[in-house]
Amino acid sequence: MASILNNKKTGGNSMFSIQSARRCALAAVTFFGLAIMAAPASAQLQPWQDYEASDSVWVVTHVDLDPGTMGIYLEGLKSTWIAANDVAKELGQIKDYAIYSNQFGADEDFDLVLVIEMDSTDDIAPNRQRYEEFLKAWGQANIDKSNEKVLELYNKIRRIKGTYLLRQIEVK
Repeated sequence: MASILNNKKTGGNSMFSIQSARRCALAAVTFFGLAIMAAPASAQLQPWQDYEASDSVWVVTHVDLDPGTMGIYLEGLKSTWIAANDVAKELGQIKDYAIYSNQFGADEDFDLVLVIEMDSTDDIAPNRQRYEEFLKAWGQANIDKSNEKVLELYNKIRRIKGTYLLRQIEVK
């Protein structure tokens, strides 16, 4: 430090030497800081190389129920949503379906999650042949009963909080 303070080129001007040292230190810190911040950008994972999204998709619906109505709602689902999904599964139109309950939900959260798994997004697209196959297997009478149940019961005891299309991500 004494050599910096007594530098002959600066005429012993210690202020100039200290400022130069500070600038060099600041430049070094800035350089290393930018290098550290840039590292994550260069280390980002690449699709298909480092991770892949599944072909399968899940349609996930969050349902909020009035207190004390879960049993009533599940009973209704048994003759509508579950029965219709059984038919769709038999026809090969869906892979699987499930119902999950939210164990940690607060009052404003959802109570149930209804999940339908499909082979791909193609299975979600409108398709006349699939529709007619389902209609023939499920029947117009069941469709009418399901619609009645929605209007007369479901709309009174539940609220749809959101519906989402999900894809599984596998990190390699």
